[in-house]
Amino acid sequence: MEILGVRIDNLSKKEILERIGFFLNEERFHQIATVNPEFILRAQKDREFRDILNNSDLNVADGVGLKYAFIRYRSWLKTRFAGADLMHEILKMTEGRGLGVFLAINKDGLSSFDEIKAALLKIYPKLDIHGEDMDLQSKTYNLNSITCSLLLCNFGAPLQERFINSQKNGTIRLAMGVGGSFDFLTSKAKRAPIWMRKIGLEWLWRGVVQPQDRLKRLKRIFKAVIVFPIKIIFSK
Repeated sequence: MEILGVRIDNLSKKEILERIGFFLNEERFHQIATVNPEFILRAQKDREFRDILNNSDLNVADGVGLKYAFIRYRSWLKTRFAGADLMHEILKMTEGRGLGVFLAINKDGLSSFDEIKAALLKIYPKLDIHGEDMDLQSKTYNLNSITCSLLLCNFGAPLQERFINSQKNGTIRLAMGVGGSFDFLTSKAKRAPIWMRKIGLEWLWRGVVQPQDRLKRLKRIFKAVIVFPIKIIFSK
């Protein structure tokens, strides 16, 4: 289904994981995006971002607003899969298979590559992890020489989706932007309790508990819970 011009793949959790398993077995590049209301609003003004999303191999619904958008269009969303949870499922499928993992890390983010690598190895000791802290403001990166099969990038949307889309090579089989998911692993950020995630209030938790860049976060919340529903209600 398309929501305001952005494709959402309406699949069950089982179907999503089966498709990811297929991607990891196929020797060609596949891009995954975890789409939320903020992505869709950004795509209204950013044609390049919209095209990347619509040409992605899999667009997973992430954000309770998409569930209500489906209802508005007289349909039902099979599953809402948070990017942080999907990342762990992918790592479980990758561990112990000899498929290298490359972490493209924002050097100005909360967590460094070394911190993230150490946190991941505590959970997945058999992962073959590579990567680096990157400064996209002063350097252009080309990953054609890496031999990893999985690429995870935490630059935040839409930068991470653009970066991933520019790194297609014959070795990377699966690539996904993970936003702030690594910061949960390193305890630099605290994730909302499970009950808040289930009812779609993780955005409220972040606004209250994570004071950094509060004004910026409040603007994002306003777009997700006010602007997006209004656009959905009045769309044809």
